[in-house]
Amino acid sequence: MDGQHRAFRPLLRPLFRPLFRPLFWIGAAIALAGVQSGCREANISSPPNPVTETSPSSAVKSSTAGMALPPNFVVQVVEKVGPAVVRINASRTVRNPEAESPWGRLFETPQQDGNSERVDRGTGSGFIFDEKGLVMTNAHVVDKADLVTVLLKDGRQFKGKVLGEDPLTDVAVIKIEASNLPAIGLGDSKDLLPGEWAIAIGNPLGLDNSVTVGIISATGRSGSDIGISDRRVRFIQTDAAINPGNSGGPLLNAMGQVIGVNTAIIQGAQGLGFAIPIDSAQLIAQQLVANGKAEHAYLGVQMIDLTPELRDRLNQEEQLKIDAEKGVLVVKVVPNSPAAAGGIRSGDVVQAIDDRPTRTTDDVQQAVEAARPGGIISVKVKQRGEARNLRITLGKLEPEVLVRDRP
Repeated sequence: MDGQHRAFRPLLRPLFRPLFRPLFWIGAAIALAGVQSGCREANISSPPNPVTETSPSSAVKSSTAGMALPPNFVVQVVEKVGPAVVRINASRTVRNPEAESPWGRLFETPQQDGNSERVDRGTGSGFIFDEKGLVMTNAHVVDKADLVTVLLKDGRQFKGKVLGEDPLTDVAVIKIEASNLPAIGLGDSKDLLPGEWAIAIGNPLGLDNSVTVGIISATGRSGSDIGISDRRVRFIQTDAAINPGNSGGPLLNAMGQVIGVNTAIIQGAQGLGFAIPIDSAQLIAQQLVANGKAEHAYLGVQMIDLTPELRDRLNQEEQLKIDAEKGVLVVKVVPNSPAAAGGIRSGDVVQAIDDRPTRTTDDVQQAVEAARPGGIISVKVKQRGEARNLRITLGKLEPEVLVRDRP
């Protein structure tokens, strides 16, 4: 960042803070008393047929009328797909307990061996999406785990191998060696509408095979909307109750198809849960199975939505002479990044990418995510009052870049 614009970074810093509301990753529940606790490609199961009527033996009896009642659609879904929902126990040995552990922040694990070593344990959920033993869950459930164990509803227990995890979308895939496995069909999350039924199955707080029901509250929630602006996911919002331990479990439609992967809740709120759309999760899972990692395009800027109030404030206090009415203000350009090489500068206003207007930071993120590493995008910017069209070759986002480049 040049000297002209370095000064306005402290001014903008408070503007970023509201984005980071308390968000609680729901990956682990109580695992122990006193402890808070080679496939080349994915063979994704096709969506199942609509749930059919179950046999009379599975009917629910009324305790008041003394007569048999047909099971509702939730009972049918749970009977059909419940056996494919699994519990995931993960443990991780921390060699330097004094270093901050993201798991320790969630569940206050006791220190052992005179603070020389500690074992963090957590419990999450997952689901079998391929009969060959592929299990989908959240990346934060198995992050840096030394040992992963997968427990099925029928009592079987298997050692799991993490094929890959993607922190940017919070998707991970585990492989277990087993036969006669149940699998859940994957649905379609592109055309979900608020008000549709939503069913969550998982292991909240260690209570295995818990079922909750609600609706789709909203779709297309950006990471910025819920306080995790570095996540490239358009989240599904649901009011189906999800709690610590539900992470990685399926969010299902009324047909029993997976439409999302439960991932987060907002602390202190009720009925505000979020899931990764299965269309996005499936694409990432395929890359993890095939390559052990997922690739994301990288631009290398930090941004904030430009408003008239922000523009006037910067023009008055920082003398930046921003004349654009709307767009996305570039706060920082990462050195040696594709953005820097392509000519983007701090203080620029991004107005369009590939001729599509960019009104919010999420618009920019989605445009970059839709491209592939090595792809070329056309970026229209206002730079010191002058309109410019820049051609930028995108890079590949590495995990260390993700950490370093956060606001």
